[in-house]
Amino acid sequence: MYSGLWLSEDPLFHDLLKAKVQGNAQVRILLGDPDCAAVKQRGIDEGHQIMDGKIRNALMNYRPLFGSHPDIAFRLHDATLYNSLFRADDEMLVNTHVYGIGAYMAPALHLRRMPGGGLFDTYANGIEQTWGGARQVTDHDLMGA
Repeated sequence: MYSGLWLSEDPLFHDLLKAKVQGNAQVRILLGDPDCAAVKQRGIDEGHQIMDGKIRNALMNYRPLFGSHPDIAFRLHDATLYNSLFRADDEMLVNTHVYGIGAYMAPALHLRRMPGGGLFDTYANGIEQTWGGARQVTDHDLMGA
């Protein structure tokens, strides 16, 4: 996702993340790099040009989680975003993006990993590639937030 602002604003979500890592889960949150061209273009396409600000706001909201537990990790990516993906184990929500409208108005698909199925793994591999090419959140990113 680029900002996922709605998740970052929910204190119950923060509590859920903390509880999950206490239960030995790994949490990875991948947001758009607010300074990259793809984020700027997405804002233009949606007609508001504030996507970078939404990401910076999400970073500010997540600030208490940075460094709070070794299994909560954040990175920033500069990829063109076609979907926002939310994965937990063998289940995933794929929020498809539609040109010119916000993600909240676009359809979401619920996928489960199934034997012999490839769709889940296709999206999961995309997440891994994007995570692998993403950068760590820096103090500069946090000060800008």
